Amino acid sequence: MNTITNLYLRIAGWLDAAGHLLDLGIRLYMADVFFRSGLVKVRNWDGTRYLFENEYRVPLLPPELAAWLGTFGELFFPPLLALGLATRFAALSLSAVNVVAVVSFWHVLAENEAARMSHVYWGLLLLVPLCYGPGKLSIDHLLRRHWLAR
Repeated sequence: MNTITNLYLRIAGWLDAAGHLLDLGIRLYMADVFFRSGLVKVRNWDGTRYLFENEYRVPLLPPELAAWLGTFGELFFPPLLALGLATRFAALSLSAVNVVAVVSFWHVLAENEAARMSHVYWGLLLLVPLCYGPGKLSIDHLLRRHWLAR
């Protein structure tokens, strides 16, 4: 092989390895965003209830139930995403939390482009593990390798 082909193959190998780190970085970042939001809700439950009763307009759910479900989603699914365990399910679940947040708070997000674009950005980042899986730096990958080795 010539030197250009060797150089290309070496760079491609580095980029493949970097891709696994990027997958992990996206999972950790998204887990952090949602988990911190859940912690804020738990730390000020009275404020959370007030927001769900007066500001957020969650369709089809009573405010108290919406508050509990939203907080649960923001605290339960991020650790799964971070660990890469049931990654696609966690990414899908957090995508649903994100969509409900946008629908519920649209009357404010429509006027606040930065906040609205944050939700778009998060939605796009969640598509990476949802569509491509967690990558090699994940428990899902280890479990898949273990099951396929049998």
